[in-house]
Amino acid sequence: MNVKTMLIVVLAGFCLLCGGLIVQSGFPRLILLQQTTEGTAPSAEPGAPAVQAAQSQLQAGAAEAFAAVGGDKTDVTIGSTDKASPFKYRLVLDSRGAAIRTATFREFDDRDRKAPKPLEFLSPVEVGRDLWLSMANQRLQRSFEEGGASAHKLGALSWRALPVEKLPGGGEAASFEATVVDAEDRPVLRLTKTYRVHPDNYMLDVSLQMENLADRKQKVSYELTGPLGLPMESGYRMDMRKVVAAFQTPGGEIQSTGLDMKTLAKAETAEKRELKPRNPDSSFLWVATVSKYFAGILVPTTPEGRPGGNWIARKWGVYYNPDLDAKHNSGDESLGFVVSSVPVELEAHARQTHSFQLYLGPKDKGRFDKVPLYRSLGFVHTIDFMSCCCPASIINPLAFGILAIMNWMYYVIPNYGIVIIILVFVMRLVLHPITKKSQIAMHKMSKLAPRAEEIKQKYGNNKAEMNKKLMELYREQGASPIMGFLPMFVQMPIWIALWSAIYTSIDLRGAAFLPFWITDLSAPDALVSLGNLKVPLLGWHIGSLNLLPILMGVAFYLQQKLTPMQQPSAATNPQLAQQQKMMNIMMPLMFPLMLYTAPSGVNLYIMSSTFAGVIEQYVIKKHIRQREEQESQGLIPATSKTGGKVKKKKPKPFYRFR
Repeated sequence: MNVKTMLIVVLAGFCLLCGGLIVQSGFPRLILLQQTTEGTAPSAEPGAPAVQAAQSQLQAGAAEAFAAVGGDKTDVTIGSTDKASPFKYRLVLDSRGAAIRTATFREFDDRDRKAPKPLEFLSPVEVGRDLWLSMANQRLQRSFEEGGASAHKLGALSWRALPVEKLPGGGEAASFEATVVDAEDRPVLRLTKTYRVHPDNYMLDVSLQMENLADRKQKVSYELTGPLGLPMESGYRMDMRKVVAAFQTPGGEIQSTGLDMKTLAKAETAEKRELKPRNPDSSFLWVATVSKYFAGILVPTTPEGRPGGNWIARKWGVYYNPDLDAKHNSGDESLGFVVSSVPVELEAHARQTHSFQLYLGPKDKGRFDKVPLYRSLGFVHTIDFMSCCCPASIINPLAFGILAIMNWMYYVIPNYGIVIIILVFVMRLVLHPITKKSQIAMHKMSKLAPRAEEIKQKYGNNKAEMNKKLMELYREQGASPIMGFLPMFVQMPIWIALWSAIYTSIDLRGAAFLPFWITDLSAPDALVSLGNLKVPLLGWHIGSLNLLPILMGVAFYLQQKLTPMQQPSAATNPQLAQQQKMMNIMMPLMFPLMLYTAPSGVNLYIMSSTFAGVIEQYVIKKHIRQREEQESQGLIPATSKTGGKVKKKKPKPFYRFR
């Protein structure tokens, strides 16, 4: 492989790598999503009557009419967002479907620069006239041994709210009740759903009790929506929301499978939206809706409260397009999941309870490792790094290791901006020997460019002979095309892991670098606010003047100037010379434009790394220049064996006596 081909391959790989990272972290979404639906959503008509009925027919020996009845439409609040409160969040519960209307964090805000408010993590999703709420009971199916079945839309029913209870230890509990009655208004089934929140805990307990009030045995199953309405943390940037399910193999290994927004939007059948294990013999652990920084994880439990409840039969992802726009890229799209229960056989006047826990909180590996329950359930699988072209098995351990180092450094230097800069310089220092070897090899190749071009011109019609002569030239001069590029690929996983760790770290959300600039490392630096400035012709919306991308462009320009590359003349290879000239112009402009609205922590990392690379290349070029001067004078570099002095090369004797 000749040098030109090698250079093209490396540049293509570099652009593919950077392009993949940019698309995942900040390139404006140009993919048009297609809408999919999952069944029929519950009715959401305003001003619905206080007692609603979901009518259905039971086909038995004689037709019987059944109805589900509840109570007045009302909201119930448990938990709190008050700074002095011990609760992690506030839940506003809706009697419609006995669901969670909103979940608002106490410790995290919405990052509004002017008037920050507590972050609303879960919210209703309205599609046309249909309203979807988190944890709402949806379709209820009943059947008797004698035959026949009935179905009820409990998501459209306003359940009867019971008084809020205070729990031992300072917690709070709220319950809702719905009853199925026959044609003579005799109750045949009662459902009681209870939410329990606890102080200083992101995990809440939920239970659904089913009580058979009839004199005969009946079978009951239902569907339940999971957490939904998670906000898109990065506005119109890469949407990292997805649904994830975890399973445990017979050997004890925890594996996960996930569906992102794009996949759910394109899925045409329910089977493609179903969350299935890779190993069919695996047991189900949990299912979650996750965003960039947060997760809502549903864990089925046994009646004793231990994980492992086997009452979930199926689980599938759901895609929502609230404004029904044709392009599906307006930014209001959302996702969630639905679980269906296994049929429950209830003897006459018997009851059974399905219990589960719901984690609503940050995707924090430190927290997941610290709490034994979270660690045993593998909650860490909700953290998704942008592995790009490298396997997740390589990137994840590296990224977690980098996060651990950053958190350790933060205890010493409580500023993540400074931590990022120091970490970049430390990584550059550790990898300096590899980088130095690469730069020296590239420098040698650049010096041999004229002679290599002569060989190409002379043997252009004979590729085999040309490659042979080129290899002889490189071997004679001690140059290696591979060594010039191999260190770059060796370093790639480390830089990708560092990028991913900074981009997805919950610790950087809302963390400030300077009080007057870069006040949030997870958002653009926004030196000056521009409102919503629109660029003519291009249609771009610019909300602020971001200084970091501009400094990044300067760093890229300086790096281009110092990087040793083959410089073909316009006479020998005008096409390649023109390509390199265009690349030298475009590279300093392309990345700052694409990363203009990227999180400032990511841009700070890239800018620091690039400036560190500029300094490193200056030092290496100085070393190369000094070495060439010494060689031209017949000197060799001093070593520890020579006492630190420079000595002249001794000419080899014509004949050595033995």
